[in-house]
Order: sequence, then structure tokens, then C-alpha cells
Amino acid sequence: MLSHNINLKKENKEYTTNIYGTRYFSQPTPKFEIPEDGMPSKAAYRLIRDELNLDGNPNLNLASFVTTWMEDEAEKLIAENNGKNFVDNDEYPQTGVIHSRIVNMLAKLFNAPEDSNFTGTSTIGSSEAIMLALLAHKWYWRENRKDKNSNTLPNIVMGADVHVVWKKFAKYFDVELRMVPMEEDCYILTADKVKESIDENTIAIGVVLGTTFTGQIDEISEINKVLEDTKIVKGWDIPIHVDAASGGFVMPFINSDFEWDFRLSHVRSINVSGHKYGLVYPGIGWVIFKDAKYISEDLVFNVNYLGGVMPTFSLNFSKGSSMILAQYYNLLRLGIKGYTSIMENLMETSQYLLDKINNIGIFDFLSKELVLPIIAIKLKDEFLDCTSVFEISKMLREHGWIIPAYTLPSNAENVAVLRIVIKENFSRSMADLLVKIMKDIPKYCLSKKDNSKPISTKDSLINIY
Repeated sequence: MLSHNINLKKENKEYTTNIYGTRYFSQPTPKFEIPEDGMPSKAAYRLIRDELNLDGNPNLNLASFVTTWMEDEAEKLIAENNGKNFVDNDEYPQTGVIHSRIVNMLAKLFNAPEDSNFTGTSTIGSSEAIMLALLAHKWYWRENRKDKNSNTLPNIVMGADVHVVWKKFAKYFDVELRMVPMEEDCYILTADKVKESIDENTIAIGVVLGTTFTGQIDEISEINKVLEDTKIVKGWDIPIHVDAASGGFVMPFINSDFEWDFRLSHVRSINVSGHKYGLVYPGIGWVIFKDAKYISEDLVFNVNYLGGVMPTFSLNFSKGSSMILAQYYNLLRLGIKGYTSIMENLMETSQYLLDKINNIGIFDFLSKELVLPIIAIKLKDEFLDCTSVFEISKMLREHGWIIPAYTLPSNAENVAVLRIVIKENFSRSMADLLVKIMKDIPKYCLSKKDNSKPISTKDSLINIY
């Protein structure tokens, strides 16, 4: 009888208490099999939301380039369009019209010639955009080479500072990867190295406007000059693809005179991440071609089972329309002046943080010239015997800050760095809070040097603060 009363009370509890008093919070959450019975929407929401508290705080995540804040109106627009599949062009024709407007806006932002037949498309992110651009360059090389019957393997030249997607492309699509290693104190792709690496089977040179590792910029203009000279002397017309995932929405607004885009003769394609400094939630990327002639008709498929014939050039077929529309919202909402104001604020905050970190006295900067809102730092040699950037990253994580530590690629593996990405919602006050914690690192180092008894990593995480 007692057992029956307890069960009855448990059943009635669901109608007399809040969500945390229901049976769903006294039972294990289903993890590996779909449960036989479902649960109320509020219970499912709270179970998942509360579990996600174990994730890092997006506002303290200085590792990711991805946008973590948008205006309420943008979020409302996203929510209203989450159910639209972009490929359903006949069902949602105006979304396609807006998509074309964005391609036009970006092509002009990247200084496509007025008389060019520029084109482009949205993607899930810059990884897909880079794949599409390089596929186009491979096909263009294949269709325009002199000996069309040759089985010669094409190659692509890039620096070791590129994103992993470039390596994936070479492996997935059977292209020889000619990766120029980094050198100590030189972490970008230089014109001299490109000149040594190219031949008549080079389908493209990959350059980066804001590298993932250090935030620096490859010698894009100088590389373009090498390719111009090569075309005159040897007749090789080798294109440049610019990976502007990080810098494409920054450089036009903070230094419009800097030539990296379609103003350069051999820059034929550019990718940019809308979900980075385009200020849109993930995932949205863009690839823009200087001229449609660089995309082989063989790569474009015409689909006629969605209500009408629609050409498609993508690796991913279905994708949501909401982030495309969110990109359009930002372009209309901010305009040139709005983006410029935001990017200038980012650069000022980055410079402020850089100066404050420099005053701490234990870090060197991989580049003293701040070209994008990205700061890469390493420990000075005299502090390497008492701590490491990996330990510092772990210490900062104890306070909620997410700052990655890693070693650089080949020929510079001995250099370990911390990278800080400054985003729109990182204020000067937040910079002060971060520096306040980092200022204790020298005290910890001195305590280790002066203390003959070794201090464990566990002790250091406790004693440093």
C-alpha cells in the first residue's frame, strides 16, 4: 500500500510542480537509443539546455572566428525562414533573387571589373567555397592545356599557413600538393617560394588573407607580379585563389587601398566566410569568380525535379535559406559605414589588448604589425623553463576564457603560440578582464624559479590565482 501511494504521488506531482519536479529529471536522460515514449517539450528543452551549460561560454571563446551575436531583428528573420530549403528555387523565388543581390554586392566589394561577367554562390562555409573554386580551376586547366591527352597530374601551390581544407582538396580530387613550409620568423607564403614551385601543370596558387595560424597576410600582390612575369616569359596563365575567410569582410573596410582582390590580374576567385567577420551565425560562406568563364559548364548540373530547371554548382545540395537572408540583413542594416565602424572598433580593441599584453613582459608577438583583429603570441625564451602556452591556455580555461594553444606547421614546429580572435562583442572592458588574469602569469613563473620544490600542474592552477 505504501509503494502504491508513493507511485500515485509521483504521478500527481507532474501537475502540481514545475518542470524540475517531474519524473523526467529523476531518470537517466536517453543517450544511445531512441526512448520508447517521448516527453513534454519543456522537459526536452530543459534537459538539453542544462546539459549544454557544460559547453564553454561563446562570449569568452577567443578561439573561434565564428559570430556569436546578432541583433534581435536578425534572429527573428532567421527563425521565420528556418524552414526554407534554398534549393527550392521555384517555391521560394525571392530568396534566389536576394541571393543574386548578395553575390553582386560582394563582387563589387572585392573590386570585380565593371565589364566582367562575375558570378558566385553561397556555400555552407569557406571549406565548401574553397573546394568549389579549386575544382573550377582544375577543370579550367584541364580544358585549356595544350596536350589534352596527357595524364600528367595537376598540382596546386600553397603555403603551410593554409586551412586543412586545402589539403583535403588535394587528396580528395587527386591533385599534387605543393605545400611551401614555414620558416622561423616567416610564417606566410612569399613570392620567391611561389616562383620556385610552379610549372605548366599548376592549376592555382592558394593565398590567404588572414591565416588561421597567425592572422598574417601572404604576399598576394608580389605573387601576382611573379605570375604576370611568368605568363610573359613562359606562357603559363596561372590563377590565384584568395582564401579571404577571415579578412574578406575586414580589409575592404579598414584599408580599402590595399590590393589583394580582383584588382590584381591573376586573382580569379575569392572565398569569404559570412559567419566570421560577415557577422552572421554559422554556417554561411561565399565564393566569387571574377568571370563566369572560369567555371566549366561540365561542373554545373541542371536539376529539373524541384518544379523547374535549376542550375546548381555546389558540393552540398540542400541548405537552409535563413543565413543567406541574415547576410542580406547585415548588408542592408550596416552598409559600408556600419561595417567600417565595427571593423575599426575591432582593430582599436585589438591594438589596445596587444599593448596591454606587451606590458606584461613575458610574451613576444609573431607579428608586431596588426593587420587584422587577430593576435598571435609566444612565450619569451627566458620563460619557457617555468611554463608553456599550453599550461597558460589551461589556466585561462579555469576562468572561462577559451584561447587555443598550438604549434606551427612544418619547419616551425618548435614555435608554440596562443591565438586570440577579437570579435564584435568583445569590448575593451572584456580585454581588461582578460589582461587582469594574464598579469598573474609572471608571478607564477617567478615562484617556480625561486622555489626549489617542483610545483605540479595541479598546484599551479590553484596557486596562480
